Order: sequence, then structure tokens, then C-alpha cells
Amino acid sequence: MAASDPMRLFIAIAIPEPVKARLETAQTELRRALPGASVRWARREQLHLTLKFLGEVAAARVEPLAEALRNACQPFAPLRLRLEGVGGFPNLRRPRVLWAGVPDEAGRLAQLQAAVDGATRDFSNEKKEPGFAGHVTLARLRDLNRTEADALAERADGMKQQPFGQWTVDQIKLMRSELSPQGARHTPLAIFTLTAADAR
Repeated sequence: MAASDPMRLFIAIAIPEPVKARLETAQTELRRALPGASVRWARREQLHLTLKFLGEVAAARVEPLAEALRNACQPFAPLRLRLEGVGGFPNLRRPRVLWAGVPDEAGRLAQLQAAVDGATRDFSNEKKEPGFAGHVTLARLRDLNRTEADALAERADGMKQQPFGQWTVDQIKLMRSELSPQGARHTPLAIFTLTAADAR
């Protein structure tokens, strides 16, 4: 690969396999509401929590990007996360994305995301998102009719408080996404540990 060749990159937190299994069960339940809809379900290997989507980054810039992320992670201790509830962006009546939520009452995930966002600002041309909401994408949707949207909203409404599991996050990953007709393939390029002592 030439130094100028671009790679499609994002920064993410991995999801443990037992939590992925519960998310797959939720996807199966939600599929029953959308038997004929235009839905692209996230595969098990694609389930992750995105901290920042960078878009196209030249291969030559990956090493300095990794160094910036390594420095950004140094002040952070491991954090405890939980996945809970199903929702939709922009809402469940006309959803484009179905997600499982990541409550962040202490704001530690948001602090980590803000540090990642600051460290990667010079490496991405992507627009800054108006507000970060931790989530794991379950599906992307388009062209739902009213009947399908109502059926989905009713089923998802019953999963608003559903717990999917908890885990300790002690690393984040710089990921490459390669698109193909079979879907995106994600490959880790670098891993950054969260090893600072928890000051709380």
C-alpha cells in the first residue's frame, strides 16, 4: 500500500462475546417485526461501540494518529460499561438506525470520547457530531412503511429497559473498515490501553 493510499478508519470499544450473544437474540426478536423491510442487520463480528468515525485517512498518517490516541488514553483508567435498552435514530417511528444504548451516568465514557475526538481532530475531515450518545448499532433501515414502522416501534418499546450485560473496558482500538458487497470487514490496526489509576 502506498503512503498516500487512504484507509477508512474508526475508533471503537469491543463488545464481549456473551454481550454480543444477547444482542443477537434481540436482533432475532426485532426481525419478527420486519420480515419484508429494507433492513441491514449488523453481523456479530460488526457489533462494537464507536467512539469516533474518521473516514478516509492516508496510510502515512496512521502512525502519528496512533501516537496521538496513545497519548489521549494515558489519563484514563478502565471503565465499567453496560448495554441496556433498544432505541432508534432519529426516533422509533421513523428510524434509520436501531441501537442498544450505553447509559453513562458518571460521564466517564463521554470524557473518553471527548479526548479521542480532540486527539483525532487533525486526522479527519468528518463533521463533528452535535452530541455523543454511546450506542451499539443493531441495524440500519430504509423505506419502512407505516405498518412496518409501527410494528417495529411496538416491539422495540417492550425492550426499552432490557439489559444486555456489563463489562470492564481497559482498551480501545483503531479499526480499519473495508467495504464490500458482503458488508464491511473490520480489522484492528492498533490497541490502546486504559491503565491509569482511578482517582475516584
